This record gives sequence, C-alpha cells and structure tokens, in this order.
Amino acid sequence: MNTTYETPLGSRYASPEMLYLFSPDKKFKTWRKLWIALAEAEKELGLDITDEQIEELKAFAEDINYDVAIAREKEVRHDVMAHVYAYGEQAKKAKPIIHLGATSCYVGDNTDIIIMNEALSLLRDKLINVIDKLGTFAMTYKDMPTLGFTHFQPAQLTTVGKRACLWLEDLLLDLEDMNHQLSKRLLRGAKGTTGTQATYLSLFENDHEKVKKLDEIIAKKVGYTSSYPVTGQTYPRKLDSQFLNVLSGIAQSAYKFSNDMRLLQNLKEMEEPFEKSQIGSSAMAYKRNPMRTERISSLARHVICNALNPAITASTQWFERTLDDSANKRLAIPEAFLAVDAILEIFMNVVDGLVVYPKVIRNRVMSELPFMATEIIMMEGVKRGGDRQELHELIRTHSMEAGKQVKMEGKPNDLIERILADSQFKMTEEEIYAILEPENFVGRAPEQVVDFITGYVEPILEANKAILGKKAELSV
Repeated sequence: MNTTYETPLGSRYASPEMLYLFSPDKKFKTWRKLWIALAEAEKELGLDITDEQIEELKAFAEDINYDVAIAREKEVRHDVMAHVYAYGEQAKKAKPIIHLGATSCYVGDNTDIIIMNEALSLLRDKLINVIDKLGTFAMTYKDMPTLGFTHFQPAQLTTVGKRACLWLEDLLLDLEDMNHQLSKRLLRGAKGTTGTQATYLSLFENDHEKVKKLDEIIAKKVGYTSSYPVTGQTYPRKLDSQFLNVLSGIAQSAYKFSNDMRLLQNLKEMEEPFEKSQIGSSAMAYKRNPMRTERISSLARHVICNALNPAITASTQWFERTLDDSANKRLAIPEAFLAVDAILEIFMNVVDGLVVYPKVIRNRVMSELPFMATEIIMMEGVKRGGDRQELHELIRTHSMEAGKQVKMEGKPNDLIERILADSQFKMTEEEIYAILEPENFVGRAPEQVVDFITGYVEPILEANKAILGKKAELSV
C-alpha cells in the first residue's frame, strides 16, 4: 500500500459515495445491467432469447467473477470481451446471447453517461446543502455593517450577510447550469460500430421499426426517456466537455469564496473552523492557517484546468471515433467529479463553522468611516450656511492630513477631530457622531439580503427539503 502511488482524491479528499460511483464495481455492474436490458429488449422484439437465459443473467448481475475477467483480459487485451467471457462462464445458458449485436461502446459509453449523471446528481445534493448553510449565515449577519472593498481598497460599507449573498448568487448560477445539464439526459443507446445500427438491422431482418424500438426500450429499462438520435461509435464527446464545464463553474464559485475567506482571515474579521488540536505551522505555533479554504482553492484550480481536457478531446475526434479519448477520459472525468465532490464537502464544513469577529469588523469600519461620511458632513455644513466649494476644499485638506497621519505616522484617523475643530462646519460633536453610525452607510444591503433569500434561495430549499441537513467531516 505504501509503495504504490494512489490518487489523493481517493485517499484524502473525495467522499465514499463519489468514490464508489467511479469504482470498477459500479462500472462492471452497470455493464451487466445494460447487457440484461439489451437481452430483454431483443427478446421483446422477437429474437430467440428465452426467459431462462434472462433469469440466469439477472442471477449473476451483482456477482462479478473478477478473477476470471482479469485473467481473460491479460490474454485478449480487451476489457469488454474479457467481461463478456467472464459473464458467460457464470451464465452458461445465456452465454450465446450476451452482448448480441453490440459494440464495446454499448456498455462503455452508456455506463459513462449513467455514472456522470448519477455523480452530478450527488453533487447537486451537496451544492444545495452549501446553499442552505450559506443562506442561514447570510440572514444571521444581514444587518452587520462591514467595510466593502473594490480592488481590495476600502470602498463603501456593505454588510457581512450581503457579502455572503454574492457567494450565494454564484452558486445559484451553478445550480441552474447543473439542473439544465441533468434535464437533458440522453443515453448513447444501441447504435452499433459506426452508429448506423447496421448489425441490429441484420439481426431484425431489415425491420427498421424494431431497430428504432430497440433503442427506446433499452433507454427506458435503465431509467432514461430516450437516446441521442444520431451518434458515431461513441456518444458525442462534447457531452464530456459540457459536464466538466458545469464542474468548472462550481470550482470557480468555490475558488472566489475561498479567496475572500483567506483575505478575511488575514484581516482577522472572519475565520474558517480551527479545531482544538489543529496545528497551523510546524515552526510558528501561534499560526491559524486557512488550510480548508486553501484546499478549496487548490482543488478548484485543478478542476478549472482539467475542463480543457474533454474540450480538446471533443474538438479533435476523427470522423465516427478515434481512441485517443480513452486514456484521457479515464483520468479527466473521474478526477473532476472527485475534486468537486471534495470541494463541496470542504465548503459545507467551512460554512458550518464560520467564525465572525464583530469587534474587529466594527473597528475597521470606524477607522474608514470618517472619510465616507465627509459628503454628508459637507451637506450638513451647507445647511448651516457654509459655502459648498469652500467646505469641499476644507474636507479635502483635512482628509489628506488625516490620511498622512495614518499612513506616514501610524496614528489613528483624526479626521473627525479636525472637522470638529474647524468652525466653518458649525457642527457639534453629538451631531457629527450621530452621522457616524455604520448602519447609515449600508444602503439597502439588509433589505437586499432578505429579498434575495426569500425570493430566490428559499424556494430552492423548499423544493429540495428532503435532502437538506448534510454534514461534512473531513478526513484530513
């Protein structure tokens, strides 16, 4: 075990459920279900296949003789034919009709489609749980003023909850893409070697309607409404690119959240969970490194880059198919799903335990608020008989001096004290400090949070309440 490479996506990051979906056992059991569906459909359409043969196939659907398949593949160098042989060794009466009329892509491609859709459905459940937890956080902190940043420079105030809604909106866009992808599920179906169904046409003695019906019956037997109307030997490889574009979108949203969190942790305004015995640094014992959000960033980068793989594969397929997709797919597709699974698990874990430091947040707000309040102070000075242009120049001068004191001398912002000492503003200390309430500067942020959560997030949660309540425990 310790002398052989294994992907950290399996040993460290992804969930057992996702790991199983891309396991050999899931793949080969799905192959057998597809062979059973094919045999049943062919029997229903009149081929000489018996109930006894089908029952025998069903009897061994979950009992795969892997040792026989592995030994056979070493001889024939063909995984599908090795498993056809192994299945036939168990279901001896059904042996003559296993894989009848099919090409390798009948089991290979249909299984890939089935697994990708199941994997995307699993990720959908997890994404909705992240949305649920983040929505709760947004509502909890909808009124808490915080310093907003543009270009990572102090800007107008927002609220902690409103900022969380920015993360949430990205996730809702991802969910929309995910739902669209799942809504257009199509099987590859039974299309034959180059997609012409020529072999099936021969089996059914040139009965075109039966061949068309075969495709429909198989799709329904494995839970799909229909198959792609036309294919080459494979399903359109563009499908892989579409799936990974959805995953890349989730990775992008998670990356943005994780970057913001890492910056906020540096500012000491918010922190990801930090366990009692967790070590931040081997040398600096005081450190509380944002290892969870850093891991999100790291895995997200892998997914975003990985989305190029199926895009290039789809664009470089030759005619009805070429096999330069195979080895790449075996890496690119599972790794993208496993990585996004890990990202959403970490995302859930982080949002579940977010720590907010209100006093730090307020101190930073108050250190910048005097600059933001200057326009209101200037208008109040005008109301008291001052000249707008003169007051503007005075505020500019006082602001430059206060900024110099903060930046050059490391002293507190004394802009308000300077304005109070300037008789031309004609304002008392009580009047100015009444203006300097952070809640006066957040605009409609609290109302936007409520409108967004109740109007957009809650309907999604209500429609999916049966899947809510997931928890994520990280293995490392």
